Amino acid sequence: MSRPNNFHQKIIEEFRANNGKVSGQFAGAPLLLLNTIGAKSKQPRTNPVAYTKDGDNYLIIASKAGAPSNPDWYYNVVTHPEVTLEIGTERFQAHATIPEGEERDRRFNQMAAQMPGFAEYQRSCQLRVQSEMDTEADHRPLV
Repeated sequence: MSRPNNFHQKIIEEFRANNGKVSGQFAGAPLLLLNTIGAKSKQPRTNPVAYTKDGDNYLIIASKAGAPSNPDWYYNVVTHPEVTLEIGTERFQAHATIPEGEERDRRFNQMAAQMPGFAEYQRSCQLRVQSEMDTEADHRPLV
């Protein structure tokens, strides 16, 4: 697997070493590790992302901390929607979809209400923060 940037790598290592818990600016935040296949490289990629739940689905927003572009993992998921999620000590497969229209807005607003930073990102950049990923999880843990 290629190495993520040093900031993300430290979070990933801490997450895995501490059953999904991290310290620093993300302490107490609901984080998961999103494992994808690179859209161009076809190499495994891992990214820590914040999430909320909508029923049985995990919602993640494709935001790059307010930058006017999408994070690389967004394109990975668009190209290869079969992903693996790590939440706490669980690891399972999921299929990501991108809601549109009113459903996208409802889910974005739901997540932004719980994590206001996402609404601020959208206000501070010209790009409409991409729709969140709606992941239907197959809760059979992976070995």
